[in-house]
Amino acid sequence: MCMSNASIPAGTVHATLPKDFKRALLTDKAALATWRGITPLARNEWLCWMQEAKQAETQARRAARAPIELAEGKRRPCC
Repeated sequence: MCMSNASIPAGTVHATLPKDFKRALLTDKAALATWRGITPLARNEWLCWMQEAKQAETQARRAARAPIELAEGKRRPCC
């Protein structure tokens, strides 16, 4: 899929998407559709959840898990 990074909206506070997460969204149509369909506040929750992890391993694991859950239709990371 060839999309520009500008076509992926970010959150209200967290304006930068992690590179691996952005790459995953660009390759998964279902995850990207859910991402575009949720509110900016919900996107911010996902980004905050990914970035609040203290260890780089945990951040990477969450960034890998988020597109899977978005593809399944999950709209928030917490519930």
